[in-house]
Amino acid sequence: MAKAKRKFVCQQCGAVSSRWQGQCDDCGEWNSIVEEAAETVFSSRHDLQTGGRAISLVGLDSAVQLPDRTGTGIAEFDRALGGGIVSGSATLIGGDPGIGKSTLLLQAAARIAARGLAVAYISGEEAADQVRLRARRLGLGDAPVQLASATSVRDILTTLGEGEPPALLVIDSIQTMHSDLIEGAPGTVSQVRASAQELIRFAKQRGTALVMVGHVTKDGSIAGPRVLEHMVDTVLSFEGERSHQYRILRAIKNRFGGTDEIGVFAMVAEGLEEVANPSALFLTHRDESVTGATVFPALEGTRPVLVEIQALVVRLSSGATPRRAVVGWDSGRLAMILAVLEARCGLSFSTCEVYLNVAGGYRLSDPAADLAVAAALISALTERPVPADVVLFGEIALSGEIRPVAHAPLRLRESAKLGFNRAYIPAAAADGVKGISVSGYRALSQLVDQMLGRG
Repeated sequence: MAKAKRKFVCQQCGAVSSRWQGQCDDCGEWNSIVEEAAETVFSSRHDLQTGGRAISLVGLDSAVQLPDRTGTGIAEFDRALGGGIVSGSATLIGGDPGIGKSTLLLQAAARIAARGLAVAYISGEEAADQVRLRARRLGLGDAPVQLASATSVRDILTTLGEGEPPALLVIDSIQTMHSDLIEGAPGTVSQVRASAQELIRFAKQRGTALVMVGHVTKDGSIAGPRVLEHMVDTVLSFEGERSHQYRILRAIKNRFGGTDEIGVFAMVAEGLEEVANPSALFLTHRDESVTGATVFPALEGTRPVLVEIQALVVRLSSGATPRRAVVGWDSGRLAMILAVLEARCGLSFSTCEVYLNVAGGYRLSDPAADLAVAAALISALTERPVPADVVLFGEIALSGEIRPVAHAPLRLRESAKLGFNRAYIPAAAADGVKGISVSGYRALSQLVDQMLGRG
């Protein structure tokens, strides 16, 4: 048997090197490389073309049965999952500390158990009494959930394998689990990978829906090896600011549904409540028009969410370098919009500080927000308010052209339902809907001329 080679693994990205070093060459993290036991390498080459068992091959046209789904009793949770939890699936949910991951899963587990299904909740971070106290605070103390505090994967699977497997197994969290087949402390790359693999194998073989909580790094990505996200069927991200009430559950990966749906929750004293109308969280109720404020109908999957975009432009007289501060939007895209306004519309922001904020802590990535951002900047610079009953959406090209965006009728219908009477949109998508009048623009300069009262 050949001698085992030494192996050093980065605990952040999983990169492997043959020697220790202070900084990882792949991800740039410091003091994240730890020595781990390596597999024994055999010098002889094995022939894998014989000795195996034959597998059955099926065609693409074979009949496939849709997977069985179990509703969690929380409509927003089911929406993000694509309709409910699939039996035998593995789901990974990540989020910042204190965002509400354990609260959400405890509420879902209690509602599933209340329907007569077996549910096991394994906590590796808290004692069973701590979880029980939280359940009582949430009004779930009578739910028939099987609760335990354990970190050994062998002990967990041995216990669950003695009887009928549960319909739902919650592991909180995967970074606290350890397998005695692998050397290393819990949370290391090899331990997380091995523990998740054993749990997923149990879920696939016994038909148990597995939900694992994952820690996140300081940049918001799920901690541990990237392969963990490839191993599971669904990856959910629980987002939101702890200083704000709302929480967004977003699907990053979903083998049994789409990744374009979100669930919106509000954190209250009794736990997480579903938000049927997310626009109410992100719109400011004002009786009169305010400069620098516009309303944009964002689209999350098939759900329109109206958000308010706020801009503030401060003229500098000292000749100092102006600041550009953005919250909730891409700073590079703001620089592009400012450049188009200067080059194509004759507006100068070179001596002004510009501050842009998406109200309520919402984060926008939709390019359709370009027109609403531009209108907010124009309004703040010229001190001419945009009417309070107007919504705006459209993508702005470097030429100053306003390009059409997807699902314009859906955005307009949601705006009309919430009481908005007018919409400024691209001319190519100017087919209106009932209840809202539409003004189409081909170029950004046309909107500037209207807002400034030119010709």
